[in-house]
Amino acid sequence: GSGLVEYRDRGTVCGIELPDGLTEASRLPEPIFTPATKAEQGEHDENISFDELASIVGEELADRLRTATLDIYSRAASFAREKGIILADTKFEFGVEPDGSLVLADEVLTPDSSRYWPAETWSEGEVQPSFDKQIVRNWLTGPDSGWDRASDQAPPELPAEVAERTRARYIEAYEKISGLRFADWPGADAADVADAGDEN
Repeated sequence: GSGLVEYRDRGTVCGIELPDGLTEASRLPEPIFTPATKAEQGEHDENISFDELASIVGEELADRLRTATLDIYSRAASFAREKGIILADTKFEFGVEPDGSLVLADEVLTPDSSRYWPAETWSEGEVQPSFDKQIVRNWLTGPDSGWDRASDQAPPELPAEVAERTRARYIEAYEKISGLRFADWPGADAADVADAGDEN
């Protein structure tokens, strides 16, 4: 991702100096906090340094955001590892209540906002098979889609085969991490009720 591009260019990620010799899928000495500013819809979030974050929200809030982010990530990564999954990275979005308390918002630790890799096949220096939307990214940025990301055109409709492969990977991740069969998902009954309502 963008972190590896910056590292290869400058030896840093979001201004954090990292050891020499890291490559694709290298394990970092410790988790790092990589803040970004929220972009307009359709645009890419912009990575910033901790100092830049502190200049926007203040040092105290920046420290709290970093502490909360690393704590949640570390607990989630440990849990996933026990299930044979590497949580390579993830994105959290926070808000702040009027009283100053942090609110973890939007989706959390889903395959849409995280990179999950099977631990049993992890190999440094190689692109990892993943339980996330990389299948979609690869198709959109590959020749088969015919889409120019730099253009003003909307991306093309996703082929059913690409959508189904992505769905299968998401289900596999859910089952591995939760220990439950997707068919037994606790929300299945509510989803059935919603579907029935849509048919009326």
